[in-house]
Amino acid sequence: MVESSIHATQAVVTLDVALPGIIWGWMITLNMWAKSIGTGVIFLGAFLIYRHKKEDMPNLRWIMPVLSFVFLNIFLLFTLTDLHQPYRMVNIFLHPHWTSAITVGAWMASLFLLLITVMLVIGIADAFPSFPYKKCKLTALGRTNSAVYEKIFPFVVFLAIPVTLYTAIIMAESSARELWQAPAEVMQMMWAALMAGSAALILVSDSWSKEARKDLALVLSIATFFSFMMYMGEYFFSFKSSEAEATLAYVHAGGEYNVEFWFGMVLGFIIPFFIAMGNMKNDNKTLLRFAAILALVGLYMAKDVWLKIPQMLPLS
Repeated sequence: MVESSIHATQAVVTLDVALPGIIWGWMITLNMWAKSIGTGVIFLGAFLIYRHKKEDMPNLRWIMPVLSFVFLNIFLLFTLTDLHQPYRMVNIFLHPHWTSAITVGAWMASLFLLLITVMLVIGIADAFPSFPYKKCKLTALGRTNSAVYEKIFPFVVFLAIPVTLYTAIIMAESSARELWQAPAEVMQMMWAALMAGSAALILVSDSWSKEARKDLALVLSIATFFSFMMYMGEYFFSFKSSEAEATLAYVHAGGEYNVEFWFGMVLGFIIPFFIAMGNMKNDNKTLLRFAAILALVGLYMAKDVWLKIPQMLPLS
């Protein structure tokens, strides 16, 4: 998009021009990857709290909001960094347009982060009562009324759903990007959140019960299987438009994106699936952690390819 102003009339002339190269690069890939972890640990945390006793997962109440808080801030940081005019982000809150998916998503993500912060303070206060937070009023409140945690948590789980899915709506709204279709992108985002959330919690589950780790392995195996099937469906059956077929040609024809795509599939989906399935019978912490690391690495690579290749197709 090119803009120029005519001083005599103060008119602004806007021309649609081709944007060469990749506009959404590694920052947006990292953005979506971090968001998947930040929301996914909430989904899996809720699942585990529902199925198991607190004693089975002694550090879950504080490690879950810590992970979510860290990765949500990474998500928001790179969202802000990628903007050409970061200070315009303020207008989303001062002058919101509620018909915009970006505006709605920014408000929901901010509210989500606020509630996560409260859960984080309460969870750490309950887990470490001797920690030097005595001057913090919020922490004192958390110590005397941990029921606030349980009251907030259902709203956090509810908000995690639109926060992890709204990026799919933004991608689907991108004109002339037929590979990014709303139904498929929505499901990919949800499976990515379950996959990343289970993998992240596996890495901090050393002190948890065998049954809790088995449930994480089950979710990881299901998420990797269905994520892989969705990518394969797009890869082999991209007949919905000539543009989608031309886009996927960057993967089909070999080269850099072909290698990255298949490395992502093997490392992030195929190997973790078989390790997770085997771990449900024989509990092996080391092997399950290895599967979790591979899943996170492979998910990043798959998202990177899926984000970049539609931008390689000339639109003019």
